[in-house]
Amino acid sequence: MPKDIRYLKGVGEKRAELFAKKGIKTVEDLLYYFPRSHEDRTEKKDIADCVEGETVCVSITVFSPVRETRVRRNMLISTMIVSDESGVLNVVWYNNRYVKNQFKTGDKYVLYGKVTKNRGKLEMVNPVCEQEGKERFTGKIVPLYPLTSGLTQKILQSTMELAIKEVGRMEEYIPSDIREKYHIAELNFAMKNIHFPENFESYNIARERFVFEELLVLQLALSGRKDINTSQDGIVFEDINCVREFTDNLPFSLTNAQKKTLNEILKDCKSGKMMNRLVQGDVGSGKTAVAAAAIYTAVKNGHQAAMMAPTEILATQHAETLAEFFKGTGITVVMLTGSMRAAEKRRAYDLIATGIADVVVGTHAIIQDAVEFYDLAFVVADEQHRFGVEQRAKLAAKGNNPHMLIMSATPIPRTLALILYGDLDISVIDELPPGRKPVKTYAVGESMRKRIFAFLQKNVSAGMQAYVVCPLIEETETSDLQNAEMLAEKLQAIFPEFKIGLMHGKMKAKLKEEVMDEFVRGEINILVSTTVIEVGVNVPNANIMVIENAERFGLSQLHQLRGRVGRGNAQAFCILFAHGKNEVTKKRMETMCISNDGFYISEQDLKLRGPGDFFGTRQHGLPEMRIANLFEDRDILAMSQEAAKKIMAEDRHLESEKYSGLRKRAESIISDDIVMN
Repeated sequence: MPKDIRYLKGVGEKRAELFAKKGIKTVEDLLYYFPRSHEDRTEKKDIADCVEGETVCVSITVFSPVRETRVRRNMLISTMIVSDESGVLNVVWYNNRYVKNQFKTGDKYVLYGKVTKNRGKLEMVNPVCEQEGKERFTGKIVPLYPLTSGLTQKILQSTMELAIKEVGRMEEYIPSDIREKYHIAELNFAMKNIHFPENFESYNIARERFVFEELLVLQLALSGRKDINTSQDGIVFEDINCVREFTDNLPFSLTNAQKKTLNEILKDCKSGKMMNRLVQGDVGSGKTAVAAAAIYTAVKNGHQAAMMAPTEILATQHAETLAEFFKGTGITVVMLTGSMRAAEKRRAYDLIATGIADVVVGTHAIIQDAVEFYDLAFVVADEQHRFGVEQRAKLAAKGNNPHMLIMSATPIPRTLALILYGDLDISVIDELPPGRKPVKTYAVGESMRKRIFAFLQKNVSAGMQAYVVCPLIEETETSDLQNAEMLAEKLQAIFPEFKIGLMHGKMKAKLKEEVMDEFVRGEINILVSTTVIEVGVNVPNANIMVIENAERFGLSQLHQLRGRVGRGNAQAFCILFAHGKNEVTKKRMETMCISNDGFYISEQDLKLRGPGDFFGTRQHGLPEMRIANLFEDRDILAMSQEAAKKIMAEDRHLESEKYSGLRKRAESIISDDIVMN
């Protein structure tokens, strides 16, 4: 069926370009472009029963022809009086030259639109108009689609209607036994009713079918990807017990969760198959110590390891941390970043290529073509959500199927993790080291500002540092939100004795690094920033996080920001200035104040916002969800997971005719991912 949309009646070259902006290139793409909502136009009303503010359908007769009035050069108003047996209604169009010749007295039409009142008379402005007896989009439940410039609802509705008719019967690809077991609708019924449902019950049945299909296909694709990952031979670490030399010399004991995760990593590295493992852990749970132990094992088994971070300052911190961990072990740590001078880079390349560099820590510079490793066997990608699939794949290609360890400090509920990372093995570090003080969090209103500033002054005067985070970079006319530039100036005026720093997303990367570096060295007392500081930079001396307009941030983002403080011995505080009065804002602030547990917070975040806002799936190397909502559709997700397990147990590689349709769809997801190429 994947016929080019250009050849569908009424589309052509120019309109096909507009459809392509929405990712629609074939008729199948079009059919799977689902409505964002539906409008119920089934109930018709008499004019006399219409109420101001209602959107209704009325069957009318044209009482008087269209009259045009030009009120100024660029404003044409067209009016017409229509009636039914119960009363009359004025119909108004603005700047529509075509309606004058469309209507004749006595013509019968069905109108759909919002009823308003003008000088005591009922009025309908720019309604949908269809001749009685020829209705296509009135008297029915009508789909409303996400639009792009040049594509109207009418164009999309008409094109979709035509596509469904032209395609006729589509071939079903979910086997009947699966559909019967999970009460899933047949494809042709579902396709018609997802777009043009007979009633809302039929729509819900159709939607459930496509949610189930989308999640099932995604899981089969991820299982296929995992099969490819796990089937690849990996470098064998013959001696994994040598890790004890490292862990026994640490100045602290690993938690049980750290030990469990480390054992899972080392077991993978000894298995002879390439490891692809995600380590999830809350801020401060000790992921870096686990990664260091695994890196130590790789090096002591005669190989090289690499650690990749999204920013230079984070790469520098990791290099310093690893150098401290490996002091006295004979392990050489080498840095490689984009800002290094040419001579420094050449020296780093030589150390890496000759194997003198045991561990390489850096930014995207590590994956450049000029970098050649001597024997890369273990790769750590830090803060997984900041790296695209393509970058991780390039890093993996630097060695001979090196083991991949991906670290993420963004806790994700397990049900979601299985979807987002279904192609990876997952380890969770779900306990914090003993003695770590939770950050005390308070949600306050504007009336508390003076007291908070006094508290800030007292702490900073005692030698501590603080962050102040804003949602906006610069002032806009329509917004009264605190913005970084104005607030930095204001704080400098209030605290002339302190150095106030400013950092935001529009600054060049080098300047951001310089500002952050000053803050790390203690030269800046208070750093005013937008959310660019949320990724893991460690400043143990910073113990206060003030977040302006906290109602504008999601819970997970607030938790990430809060994780920037509380890394030293002093008690840390997070102050949330929240101005929203609605229930969601109150619940969000309350959650932050009562909990420091990232996994609990991510669950609440999903409840309050849904996964679309929680994160985009594209950054995880997955396609955007067309219809499924990973939180609201948890029941269907559970069914699809069960069905995927059943199918994989029966036919692991989907080789039978029975699963050929599902295989094609799963392969289309895999082929889009560079990791598979």
